[in-house]
Amino acid sequence: MLPEAPDVVELTVPRGDCPRPRPEVCLRRRVLATGDLVRVRGVWVTDKPLTALETAAAVPDGSVFLDRALQRHVSFTRVYRAYCRNLGARGSARAGALLVAAADRADSAAERRAVAILREAGITGWVLGHPFGRYLIDIAFPGAKLAIEIDGWAWHMGVDRFRTDRHKGNALVRARWDLLRFTWHDLRNRPGYVVGEIRAALSAAAAAG
Repeated sequence: MLPEAPDVVELTVPRGDCPRPRPEVCLRRRVLATGDLVRVRGVWVTDKPLTALETAAAVPDGSVFLDRALQRHVSFTRVYRAYCRNLGARGSARAGALLVAAADRADSAAERRAVAILREAGITGWVLGHPFGRYLIDIAFPGAKLAIEIDGWAWHMGVDRFRTDRHKGNALVRARWDLLRFTWHDLRNRPGYVVGEIRAALSAAAAAG
């Protein structure tokens, strides 16, 4: 799930075991549930849900990592179940905070930021993941036929996703929807601009009847 292996590997051992310490190994003494383990090439390792959760709690950009993991490797439901099985373990408080943010049904951290901006501005009438033909609109105002598309990190990084986004945008325009696109930079550094553009588009739609 990471581009390269960490410098220090965490080795989980039963409580009471005292293997010889090594500089490149961090020992954790605890008992893991069977549901959190999987055997890979003869070695027992943590399964994807717990691995994603504990890595997100450990790396600096945990929300970015968890966003990518939920999109590419494991479902939210499985990660949440792993979290429940490991309440009280090291890093579980930070993991819980990351899961609360991820539970907002938005597909990426950038979309979650957009949702927070809309709520802070008191803008209502929007829907997350609104169906449109074979596509889903990131954030839609169906009554105003206004589509908001968010260009986040991992979810919008691949060539296939880029092409799909453009095809979806063309289909929206042909169907006479207004389309606004915002980047992570817009959401993080220019929330006033985002709110202003959305309000202007909604006002224009209301004026047009």
